[in-house]
Amino acid sequence: MEVKVITGNITEVEADAIIVNFYEDGKSPEGDTAAVDKALDGAISQLIAQGEIKGKLNEVTVVYSLGKLPAARVVVTGLGKQAELTTSKIRGAVAETCRWLRKRGAANIATIAQGAGVNEISLENSAQAITEGALLGLYSFRQHITREEEKLGEIKSLSIVATSEAKPQLEAGSTKGKILAEATNLARDMVNEPANYMTPSHMAERARELAKRYGLEVTILEREQMAELGMGGLLGVAQGSREPPKFIVLSYKGNDAAEINIALLGKGITFDSGGISIKPSEKLEEMKGDMAGGAAVIAAMAAIAQLKPKLNIMGIVPATENLPDGSALKPGDILTAMNGKTIEIISTDAEGRLILADALCYAKKHGARLLVDAATLTGACRIALGDVCTGAFANNQELVGKVIAAGAEAGELIWQMPMYDEYRELNKSEVADIKNVGGRLGGAITAAKFLAEFVDDTPWVHLDIAGTSMSDKERGYVVKGATGVPVRTLVNLVLSLAKENK
Repeated sequence: MEVKVITGNITEVEADAIIVNFYEDGKSPEGDTAAVDKALDGAISQLIAQGEIKGKLNEVTVVYSLGKLPAARVVVTGLGKQAELTTSKIRGAVAETCRWLRKRGAANIATIAQGAGVNEISLENSAQAITEGALLGLYSFRQHITREEEKLGEIKSLSIVATSEAKPQLEAGSTKGKILAEATNLARDMVNEPANYMTPSHMAERARELAKRYGLEVTILEREQMAELGMGGLLGVAQGSREPPKFIVLSYKGNDAAEINIALLGKGITFDSGGISIKPSEKLEEMKGDMAGGAAVIAAMAAIAQLKPKLNIMGIVPATENLPDGSALKPGDILTAMNGKTIEIISTDAEGRLILADALCYAKKHGARLLVDAATLTGACRIALGDVCTGAFANNQELVGKVIAAGAEAGELIWQMPMYDEYRELNKSEVADIKNVGGRLGGAITAAKFLAEFVDDTPWVHLDIAGTSMSDKERGYVVKGATGVPVRTLVNLVLSLAKENK
């Protein structure tokens, strides 16, 4: 879908439908909505008076213009209470409205700058939210469906209508929104692909393609190079798979300094059977999405390359399958990570932390000043926070505060979890330096404490996206299947760090 900014008056736009808005606590139409209401001889006002239009968040009401406007339909979108309006609510309302219009065959639609001027929402913020809402909300994964009757209709264009004075700000916001939304949808595509299509090799190839397209440096380490570096965690998990593991490194250079300002790391388990500690068969097909953290990092690096912050950034994705064949890793085995620490394997289904241990060591070896990893790491985090919040675990309060703020800006909610030293005791092993499972209690925290063993004092945040990486229903700009969390959080974080670095 093409999203563009045009100058003009919403009442004069030719389209299958135009979108205006109304607030829950409003008494009568205002601004552009009032202008459209006047052209419709007060039809919107009448529906408000009758209680048909209440302005509740995500409410969609259609009014047929019957030739009184160039647009065939006027859609009044509810934005909830004006005092509570946020850019995230605009994103969600636009997504719901666009899906409603798609179901009714609209191909070309136009909208006013939703929420601009309310609660310090700028024109740029409004355009970004509209663009993200439309592109994220209309996303669908239909690549493997061949039946024509099951293919969805398509909205071909969305025009944001503005005055000539407002156009530059709206265009800037829309451009940024397009980059962020397309990166998120890229991550969704990767996660939604079945594991026979999205193998470690295919992940690496996707990284190469994006690096070539956007001017990133790419390095793909093979099994022999991993062995030379002592990546016992990653190689141990990869033992049971016939697919070769890949260690994917994307580098963006935004300034002339040698240092890496931040490393973004993502778990890339392209299918997780649990290994010898095999998972139950129920919903096992969902384990194709165990590389959501890795997909998010690859997609975020593509967006960063387009937005061009003046920082040096490394994206790292250790990628492998976790399968149970005759040579697979076994409970009781001991592995040696890249930094020399020995790990007793209690469960082969706690494999994500093993491959991330080597990735964190690699980032530290290359001098990354800050570390942020994203991983579908534990079912325990999903139990604790459901599918609403990502869990954040950190050794540095300043950095985790910035990550949470970046998530709030994206509408990706993040909740900080405790990291008391007492939890570290649960990971102690009698036969190695550390064991890979600390027991059932506090499982998300002990998993994070395991990762902390490989970062030392480098400022670090771990994002457990086990609950938020997938959705089983549509919700605003979130659709069924992969969500693309936390692509926009990671990009927002990098952009905020770049602002501070000026």
